[in-house]
Amino acid sequence: MISFLLSLVALVLGYLLYGRFVERVFGPDDRVTPAVAKADGLDYIVLPNWKIFMIQFLNIAGTGPIFGAIMGAKFGPVAYLWIVFGCIFAGSVHDYLSGMLSMRHDGAGLPKLIGEYLGNTTRAVMLVFTVFLLIMVGTVFVYSPAEILHSMAGDAQIWAIVIFAYYIIATMLPIDKIIGKIYPLFAFSLLFMAAALMIWLFLHWPTLPELWTNCYNMGAAAEPDTWKDAIFPALFITVACGAISGFHATQSPLMARCVKSEKMGRPIFYGAMITEGIVALIWATVAAWFFYGDPAPGYTLIEQATKGFHTSAPAVVNLVCNDWLGIVGAILAMLGVVAAPITSGDTAFRSARLIVAEWFKLDQRPIAKRLMICIPLFIASFGLLMWQVGNPDGFNTIWQYFGWSNQTLAVFTLWTVTVFLVRKQKCYWITLIPALFMTTVCSTYFFISKQMLGLPATLAYSLGIACLLVAIVWFFLWYRKNCKL
Repeated sequence: MISFLLSLVALVLGYLLYGRFVERVFGPDDRVTPAVAKADGLDYIVLPNWKIFMIQFLNIAGTGPIFGAIMGAKFGPVAYLWIVFGCIFAGSVHDYLSGMLSMRHDGAGLPKLIGEYLGNTTRAVMLVFTVFLLIMVGTVFVYSPAEILHSMAGDAQIWAIVIFAYYIIATMLPIDKIIGKIYPLFAFSLLFMAAALMIWLFLHWPTLPELWTNCYNMGAAAEPDTWKDAIFPALFITVACGAISGFHATQSPLMARCVKSEKMGRPIFYGAMITEGIVALIWATVAAWFFYGDPAPGYTLIEQATKGFHTSAPAVVNLVCNDWLGIVGAILAMLGVVAAPITSGDTAFRSARLIVAEWFKLDQRPIAKRLMICIPLFIASFGLLMWQVGNPDGFNTIWQYFGWSNQTLAVFTLWTVTVFLVRKQKCYWITLIPALFMTTVCSTYFFISKQMLGLPATLAYSLGIACLLVAIVWFFLWYRKNCKL
């Protein structure tokens, strides 16, 4: 628990100190924001700051900081280090600068920003990549809540159709009609659930593994015959939301179109990411008790947990909330594992609609033009969903590809904001170092993962280092050419 407390303090200090430093580097001012200059009553609408924060938090969170943290906790307390340092120095910087950059470019979506700073060829590639990623997000966030609802009542396919119908309505309506009214409530439920669990931890003060005694891959030690993932790069792909996630850069522009003043960027974008990091930290601690706690293992205290170390993340959420928080916990678990992914899914489709509309320069006020974009997106997603339902391992397969694609998108976002900072003669190191690190993570995972190339570890790590060296050389050659050093 001491590691948890130190990590919690570090995240708060990260917001107060490093967040303020990053804000000074960017330099927000009093210029008119897109929410005012381009107000259209649909996507560009001034919303209250507290509501923007809650929507931003829910959009970027969903169940990511819960499920990812639970799976990451199997590595042991080393997950704390990634959540803390990743959130402060990578994820929050990534979210803040992508949101502020969108605001400076009239609420532009991520592919347009990438094209502005990395070139039109990269923009075209990333347009397809980003839209496909968003379709995958929408699809996996239909399947998981539909399966959970199916376990309670009804047919999974019927629930999937119901969720899809909701997606169509939410994607088409103005942002303040459903998202602006209901999502703050769901965000509050996630925060309340996290706060309740943190209070429970403080009251019971379980004996948990500490960083200074267990800073190694505890998963491999606990299950040597089945646990094959190495900390690097698997931990950095597994724990995305709560540390850094490329999906967030597709969501920040949604709220960048609703902010009245640039000076609210730090509490909204940087602050929402730090909040998500705290939620991930709490769930990583809960999961540490579940897998490694004293009495060991902690899951034996919950009779329904029969799979032990291999209990799925959604099952851990349901078991813990019901056991610790009773009826209230069951309701919060329902909102957490059902409502939260649905909300992330529909904002993913909204982002995809706006990105495609921006590329083809289609005015989104006429409903016919919204349908023109949305119908193909939903057809593609529904086809992917049907393949997923018909494939016994379909969900896991899509989720693994989503994890890598998500972090790869973060790489391109970090390089985009790095180029922006260089052009503006600002401190580009705050994004260059995370960009180089995540480039190494994603390239190594591509080489070593069985879902990708599945190369031998020695070769995969060597190629990952080679990619890092190429990225360093490429950047400084570009820097020398463009800055005339």
